[in-house]
Amino acid sequence: MADQNMNLPDLQSYRSNFINKGVQLPLPIVAGTENGLLHQLPLPPSGKTGWPWDEQVAQTVYDNKISWPKLTIVTPSYNQACFLEQTIRAVLLQNYPNLEYIIIDGGSTDQSKQIIEKYAPWLSYYQSEKDNGQSNAINQGFSLSSGRYHAWINSDDYYLKGVFHKVLNKFMSTNADFIYGYGNDYNVVSGKTTTTRVLPFIDYFIKIPSLVQPSTFWSASIHEPVWEELHCSLDFELWLRLVKGHSRALIKEPLSVANVHDQAKTHSPKMKAQWEADHQKIWAADAHGTVYEWKKIIFLNRIRIKLYKVFGYYS
Repeated sequence: MADQNMNLPDLQSYRSNFINKGVQLPLPIVAGTENGLLHQLPLPPSGKTGWPWDEQVAQTVYDNKISWPKLTIVTPSYNQACFLEQTIRAVLLQNYPNLEYIIIDGGSTDQSKQIIEKYAPWLSYYQSEKDNGQSNAINQGFSLSSGRYHAWINSDDYYLKGVFHKVLNKFMSTNADFIYGYGNDYNVVSGKTTTTRVLPFIDYFIKIPSLVQPSTFWSASIHEPVWEELHCSLDFELWLRLVKGHSRALIKEPLSVANVHDQAKTHSPKMKAQWEADHQKIWAADAHGTVYEWKKIIFLNRIRIKLYKVFGYYS
């Protein structure tokens, strides 16, 4: 557990601010239909076909004899209008029967607000106003949550078809606290897709970044706020606190797609200094502390990867 000097925000205070603004809680769930939302939603942009444009998850995959637990999805958003509609449709067209979908936009100056408003009838809550960055937007969103399970999807990523059905079935069959899977990276310039495969997430190797953020889901019972001083490694640092010691289950297939583009934090050369600054904050004495056994952890992890390959884990 990290030192208390990290100054993590109190989500209850954020929740109180929303209540004071007149937000009624719990938020409404997304209004579905017997035949799914595809023909209720706005038409996709011209020329857009396939998932999530003119396809949807069949409503019939959700057994109506099962009481599906509420799933809360938060999308932090800022000036990603060219990807945002894809993100929104890939959440809504899962046609999950008990969905709470929250979009917190930081006052975008592109077409993001217009896109969000176009889909407003199918959102549990949205706002578009200045905030204190991605971490703050995520925390604001989850402060409103009433879901049993949580996830966030950034406004330039999207879920693959049928993912909510797979993930919630996994939660119910395993009773795990944390579900994670592989992820695809789609290069918007080359048009090429690569898959990041994840090994079983073991506490000893938790300090080595390996999880694919948009392919992670967790129980509200273990939820913790994101550290708002971080700009790039916010998900990695959250896993250090949230996942360790809790039960987890891996789905060995891609659950999400990250659009690789020059403005994405993960791929932008401009963000190198910010990544380093986050690194210094995370391993500072008043945060997670110095890791003295780095070389040992990295060495053993290399052996671990080789063993998994030898035994056909990646086949």
